[in-house]
Amino acid sequence: MSAEPAAARPPELGLRRTLTLWDLVFYGIVLIQPVAPMGIFGIVSQEARGHVVTTILIGMVAMLLTALSYGRMARAYPSAGSAFTYVGQELHPGLGYVTGWSMVMDYVLNPMICTIWCSKAAMNFVPGIPYPVWVAFFALLFTVMNLRGIKQSARTAQVLTVAMCVVVLLFLGAAVRYILGIHLGRADLVRPFYDPATFSLPVVLTGASIACLTYIGFDGISTLSEEAENPRRNILLATVITCLITGVLASLEVYAAQLVWGDWKGFPDVDTAFVHVAGKAGGPILFAILNATLLVANIGSGSSAHLGAARLLYGMGRSGALPAKLFGVIDPRRNIPRNNVLLVGVLALVGGLLLSYQLGAEMLNFGAFIAFMGVNLAAFTHYWARGQDRRWHDFVLPLLGFLICLYLWLSLRWPAKLAGGVWLGLGVLYGAWKTRGFRRNLVSFELPPE
Repeated sequence: MSAEPAAARPPELGLRRTLTLWDLVFYGIVLIQPVAPMGIFGIVSQEARGHVVTTILIGMVAMLLTALSYGRMARAYPSAGSAFTYVGQELHPGLGYVTGWSMVMDYVLNPMICTIWCSKAAMNFVPGIPYPVWVAFFALLFTVMNLRGIKQSARTAQVLTVAMCVVVLLFLGAAVRYILGIHLGRADLVRPFYDPATFSLPVVLTGASIACLTYIGFDGISTLSEEAENPRRNILLATVITCLITGVLASLEVYAAQLVWGDWKGFPDVDTAFVHVAGKAGGPILFAILNATLLVANIGSGSSAHLGAARLLYGMGRSGALPAKLFGVIDPRRNIPRNNVLLVGVLALVGGLLLSYQLGAEMLNFGAFIAFMGVNLAAFTHYWARGQDRRWHDFVLPLLGFLICLYLWLSLRWPAKLAGGVWLGLGVLYGAWKTRGFRRNLVSFELPPE
C-alpha cells in the first residue's frame, strides 16, 4: 500500500513562531505600562526622602539581573514561563511550592491595589462621594466586567499603551517648560539623585523595595517562548531591553516630577501625588488628562488582574489543590470561573477598605521578590552548579541578582514582611496538610489555557 503523498497530509497544528524581537519588547511594555512609576511616586518619595530616581535606578539593576535569569531559564524551559516551574524543577519541589504560593498572593493583591488607586483617582474628580463608596463601585465594576466575559483585548491594550506614551510626552513637555521658568541651580538638579541633608542608605533601599513595582510584569515575556522567532536569543534580549527602556523612561518621569514639586512632602494625597505634580506643571487640563489616563489604565489592569486571579484559583481547583466543587467550576453560559470571579471581587472590596495602597504594593513586592530570588537561584543552579560549559557570568550575575533582590526584600517595611510571612506560613501548613507532610505530589500553580 503506497504512502500518502506529503502534499495531501494535513498540516500539524501548533503555535506559530511569528513574534519578532521588537514584538516581544512592545508586549513587555504593554504589560508594564509606560506610566508604571506614577502610581507609587508619592509613596516612594516619602519613604526615600525624595530620592525616587535613585530608587528606580537601584530597582533597574536588580530587575536587569533578574531579567537575564528569566531569559536564560526560558532557554532551558522553552514551553513554560513560570517562576514556579523554574524553581520547582531546578531547586526543589517544596521551594517551587513556596514560589507558587507567593504567586497566588500577588494575583489576589493586584486587583485590590487597583481598586484602591482607582478609588483615590475618582475622588480627585468627585470628592463629594466617600472613599468606601468608590471602593465598592470599582470592586463591583471589576466583578461585573469579568462575569459578563468582558476583558481587555490585546489590541485595546496596545492602543491604550500608545495613548499613555502620548500623555507621558505631554507631561514631560509641560514639566520642562515649568522647570525652565524657575531657574534651578546645580544643587537642585542633583538633589533627586542625592540630597546630603536627607540621604540614608536603609531609607533609600526601603524606597527601592517599593519602586520595583514599576517593573512588575516583565517576566510575562517568557510565556511567549513557543510563539517567538529564535526564542533562545529573543526572549532573553526582549526581557532585558524591556527592563532597560522601563528604567530609563521611569527615571525621566520621576526626575521631572521631583524638580517640578521641589520637595518630597506636602502632597494633597500621597497615593495620587503624581497627578497633583502634573497639575502644578501643566494646570488643571493636564491634571484632568493624566488623572483620567491613569484611572482608565488602572481599570484595565484591575479587570485583567481580577480575571487572572480567578483563573489561577480555577486552575488550582481543577487540579484538586483547592476544593473542586467551589473553585473548579466553569459557568456553562459564559465559560468563566464564576465562583472565583465573585470571590476575588469580595476580596477586592474587603482589601480596598482595610489595606492602604502602600501596604498592598509592598505585600505584592514581597511575593514578587520571592519569585525573583528563586529564578536567580534556578539560573545559577542550571548553568553553573549543574552546567558543563561554565563561564564567569553563570556564577556572578545570577548570584548578584539574588543578593540584590534579597536585600530589597529584607528592606521592605515590617508590616509587609509580617503580612507576607503569615501568608507563607499558612501556605506551608496548607501544603503540608494537602500532601500529607509533603509526601504526595505538590500543588500546581500553573495558569490554565484561555
